[in-house]
Amino acid sequence: MTALTIAGWGVVGPAADSPEAFATALGAAPQPVPVTGMYADELPDARAHALVGFDVKAHLRRRGTAFFDRRTSLTVVACGRAIEDAGLVVTDDNRERIGIVTGTTAGSVKSSVDYAAETFTQQPPYLVNPALFPNTVMNCAAGQSAIWYKLHGPNATVAGGPLAFLTGLRYSANLFRRGRADVLLAATVEEFTPHAAWTVRRTGGTVAGEGGAAFVLRREPDGPADGAVLAVRVGFCPAGQSRPAALSALVRATLAEAGVDGADVTTVACGRRGDARDDAEVWSAVDDGLGGRSPAERLHVDDVVGDCQAATGAWELAAVLARHRADPGRDGAYALLVARTPEGGVGAAVVRGRSRR
Repeated sequence: MTALTIAGWGVVGPAADSPEAFATALGAAPQPVPVTGMYADELPDARAHALVGFDVKAHLRRRGTAFFDRRTSLTVVACGRAIEDAGLVVTDDNRERIGIVTGTTAGSVKSSVDYAAETFTQQPPYLVNPALFPNTVMNCAAGQSAIWYKLHGPNATVAGGPLAFLTGLRYSANLFRRGRADVLLAATVEEFTPHAAWTVRRTGGTVAGEGGAAFVLRREPDGPADGAVLAVRVGFCPAGQSRPAALSALVRATLAEAGVDGADVTTVACGRRGDARDDAEVWSAVDDGLGGRSPAERLHVDDVVGDCQAATGAWELAAVLARHRADPGRDGAYALLVARTPEGGVGAAVVRGRSRR
């Protein structure tokens, strides 16, 4: 795989609104905040890592956002911050070669439910509000981001739950390899709603989160950069087979593709925190994939941002890059991102970070 050069990135969420602020938040471990209007049985303590008081108009400062749902609004803001951080200037000369790839769990579940509910609550002949429909499409956030920033290149959304972000990076690498684009925005953002809280609780998560990150990827390595994704792989372990063994094998294959020795990996970000048994199983598998060596630093980013479902991988990459930006002494160090799903999906990516200094 050709390395994905990271030219810049941006975050949106309650923990931080900039790379520098996120680096600080990682050390402070922000606590979940009280929220209202949630279902008591799905969020019994009425707390979450939610972006309270978010108003898209205050960020984009122009007309055209009236029909954005929350996920779309957050994604457009994150993409804008990434574009600004990368110093990317979109013009008529390059917009055809700039695209966007987003990841998701199931799009905006709230938008889909609200639209479906209209068919039951409106009078026959079921005149649903057509303005609600665009937000039910999983590619809505990617499409609106491309429209907002006038990006005419490839536009895609991949659904993969916890594997969505890594799958999106792999999809981006394929687009570059086929010569379809010169620059891509890779973003995964999830909204916080009662429906998201329900999903988190039903899939074994703890405190629900919100937000995510966007990254400007370049095909060419020239110019300032925050680092690069050297290799990314995703796979699946069929029922009846050992998921730890599959994860170990995938980690070894990803390191081999990147040309990195497991002993050189200093940081591992290992997805959402599970129960004690699950965590022990996953870390054992990762250590085995690294050649029997435990990394110096282990990250569970949901301790800081909550369980953001598909956006967990994006937060992980942001956490790795934030540490590099804050500490030039980390320049050139390797990190491993790991993801897995309850159904047997596994994924891994090798990242080399830089501080830009």
